[in-house]
Amino acid sequence: MPLDDRVPDHRLLDEAAAWAARAGDPSFADWDGFTAWLEADAAHARAYDVVAARAQDAADALAAEPHPANDDAPVRGNRRWLRGALAAALVGIAAVGVLQFRGGTYTIETAPGETRTIALDNGSTIALGGGSTLTLDRRDPRFARLDKGQALFAIRHDAANPFHVDAGEDRLVDIGTVFDVRFDGAMTTVAVAEGAVSFNPGQQNVRIAPGKIVSSAQGSHEYELGDIQPSEVGAWRTGRLSFQQATLGSIADDLTRATGRTFEAAPGAAQRRISGSLLVDPVKADPASVGPLLGVRVERSGDGWTLEPQ
Repeated sequence: MPLDDRVPDHRLLDEAAAWAARAGDPSFADWDGFTAWLEADAAHARAYDVVAARAQDAADALAAEPHPANDDAPVRGNRRWLRGALAAALVGIAAVGVLQFRGGTYTIETAPGETRTIALDNGSTIALGGGSTLTLDRRDPRFARLDKGQALFAIRHDAANPFHVDAGEDRLVDIGTVFDVRFDGAMTTVAVAEGAVSFNPGQQNVRIAPGKIVSSAQGSHEYELGDIQPSEVGAWRTGRLSFQQATLGSIADDLTRATGRTFEAAPGAAQRRISGSLLVDPVKADPASVGPLLGVRVERSGDGWTLEPQ
């Protein structure tokens, strides 16, 4: 029976078959990658369904065929394809079974310079910046954990089941919200464009309104509350980075994640504060262009670039 009128193209079918073959290997361990591939696009899941269904049909057909007495006899034509399909069917069944059994959390990662948008079931979306790692939970679609990097959340609010985000020791709860979270392992920064976010309801319990930005060091009950233009929240998605009294260390991290180039703050300069704005693409082409844009000195250092206040 047809699974979907939109038959995937050969490229996607090949990808789906390759995942099925890999997942059938007892040593296969990349279940998070497999899940991310399935959930990256609805067409991926359709392609996998088509591969599994065709393989199962082939397995049924082969089971109904009479087998020759000599199992080593040459296999030609349809019979050769059917045997291969039977193997694929078994692989697909094993892969789907183990995937369903695993359940739980899965991780999505982006490389430096890469961005990715994740669509959630209820119309909410998460835009993941470069060099970032995000963990989601199949059992709890109203949860996300930002393990590192930056993400912009556009969340459809549900008062009875609010969306919450963990970043290290910090917890954020949405109140009908578009908000940006940055986490580098030491500091959490949250900026709100629409709605509001409750920052650590069980501790500081700070309500972050639109146009406000909060920064807090991990393990600290102290925080800084500042102002930001709502239009600048998540502006990195359109290729612009803006900094308001940001530390040079965090600026270097942001530039590395956004451009795929390696930046670091000069020794002793990581805590210097700088404000400014720049477009990402010109910096990708010429990292030294950061200098006049942010008023810093830029020196080549091995394969990367060092930033130092002027």
